[in-house]
Amino acid sequence: MEPVNRRILEQVLAESAEPVVVVRVDHSEWPVAFSNRAFAAIGAEQADGKPFADVIEQLVGRDLALEISEAVRSKQETSFPVERGGREFLLVLKPLSLPGEDGASFYAAFWRNGSGSLSTAGAEVQHALLKAKRRIRDLSREDPVTGVLNARAFREVLDHDWAVAAREKSALAVVVFSLDDFDAYVDVFGRHASDSCLRRVGQAIRRCLRRASDVVGRLEREQLAVLSHAPDEHAVQDFAARISTAVRELGLHHPRSSAGRFVTVSFRVGLVRVAEESRSAGEFLDELLAELSD
Repeated sequence: MEPVNRRILEQVLAESAEPVVVVRVDHSEWPVAFSNRAFAAIGAEQADGKPFADVIEQLVGRDLALEISEAVRSKQETSFPVERGGREFLLVLKPLSLPGEDGASFYAAFWRNGSGSLSTAGAEVQHALLKAKRRIRDLSREDPVTGVLNARAFREVLDHDWAVAAREKSALAVVVFSLDDFDAYVDVFGRHASDSCLRRVGQAIRRCLRRASDVVGRLEREQLAVLSHAPDEHAVQDFAARISTAVRELGLHHPRSSAGRFVTVSFRVGLVRVAEESRSAGEFLDELLAELSD
């Protein structure tokens, strides 16, 4: 059987009553490569060419957009129950690969009507199963204390984005943060309070992320890192300073801090043009961590 002509497929998708978006995930911005008229009908602005993370955040809000972005990064087929314009949908994410490719180059996102053939009870069971599957996946990637990515998962994301940036000749930014005088905090308040402190700092950093495609992970005991596709070092420095301010404004009392009355963080910024680098992603990150520890 001969392959179907691309123009024919585009016409079929364009006339589909099901909102559809096709996203390029072999590009750092995850641009939308195609969206049909039904997608525009659910209240979305023109999406073609825009970063998928921005489009999805506009549709479902930041918190769910972060979950969806993480699902795309994990390269798994999954689904999310979402609501838009008073209607319930099942957002289905499916990786698409070209012949001869090891990984997905594209993702298709389908907004399937939640009032389809499943009964209400059946739909609830399906949603519960999907949620459970996502939770099992997340547990293998989450740091149990902070709820952000664990070190292994963060390094996997960095390796992936490093390869994409090398291919595109684009820049990557990593900011590593360390809680100041954390050993002294543990001595005063103990392990449980220290875990709570780390969790609140991790979530404060997560709330500061500018785009759903940014990620934060915990690397060492009191060290966290953010990966971002930033345009220049000045912008990254400002971003890191805002996170530092957000942590200080948590108002977590630290009686033995040398930096003030409250918990604070120090940070180190690394901006790299990957195509010009001889270091690997892991070596780049390890050097940043070593500089922060000096």
